[in-house]
Amino acid sequence: MLHPQAQAFIDLLIARNIAPTHTLAPEEARRIYRERRGVTQPAPGEVAEVRELKAEGPHGPIPLRLYRPLGAQPADLLPVLVYYHGGGWTIGDLDTHDTLCRELANLAACAVVAVDYRMGPEHRFPAAFDDSLAATRWVRREAASLGVDAERLAVGGDSAGGNLAAAVSLAAREEGGLPIVFQLLIYPATDMRRKHPSHTTNGQGYVLTSDTMRYFHDHYISDPVHDLDWRASPLLARDLAGLPPALVLTAGYDPLRDEGLDYARALTEAGNRTTYVCFERQIHGFITMGRLIDEANAAVSMCAAELRRAFKPSSPASA
Repeated sequence: MLHPQAQAFIDLLIARNIAPTHTLAPEEARRIYRERRGVTQPAPGEVAEVRELKAEGPHGPIPLRLYRPLGAQPADLLPVLVYYHGGGWTIGDLDTHDTLCRELANLAACAVVAVDYRMGPEHRFPAAFDDSLAATRWVRREAASLGVDAERLAVGGDSAGGNLAAAVSLAAREEGGLPIVFQLLIYPATDMRRKHPSHTTNGQGYVLTSDTMRYFHDHYISDPVHDLDWRASPLLARDLAGLPPALVLTAGYDPLRDEGLDYARALTEAGNRTTYVCFERQIHGFITMGRLIDEANAAVSMCAAELRRAFKPSSPASA
């Protein structure tokens, strides 16, 4: 059964006659998504520091935003989460996920570096992936100046951002030199072919529809062959062994539910430590809706707890 608070949000969109994303030009869709946070998100929490940064990437400078948690001292060397926002590789930015990044920083007692990667249709695949990987490498390289621990670096994201976090983890394993201790995958897109059953069973009526998924896909992917590239579809990677521990979180009324579950299964079968949790009564995007949906706050706390566990220094081997 759909959670009553999720249903109330859907009813609110209908009552306010909010146009579906797939009917809008990208610029308008971005504006509406940005403005919606005032209705759905909790007030941004106080943190110790927020710093605007830029990393050099293959397509030009990449805007970043660094958060240090409440109580952190300037000299503290903090673990760090590099976070890629959701929005179908088409909408979303540093501001749409500002509250979530603050929450994760404070609850996980870590620094968070949010990445404003390039998006479609202006910048097609693999621009978002390229920016995300370049930004993550930059954070590791600049760790000392950022006051973060290069050996306790995690990646994470929601939806398209979860897709990017999974792909960056694969690239880091392939290329070496970028150790990642954890991947936080919140209802990730893992298979661009969009053939899993939940794309049909949850394809209409729950905010993220099959029409909107097609809109996002087509603004990011310019050639169907890219659907088979693991940088776009991590589930299709030939080898998933040797990847960082993961939390894969999904929602029961989400078109992406089944590909998230399949990715968690594939990670486990490849020998990776993987935790899978489905919020059965929720819709795609719920984790940023803590003003309206109580389970969003529980999900954020769960993500933070897993980050804390991943960042905890290993105990010395017994003699």
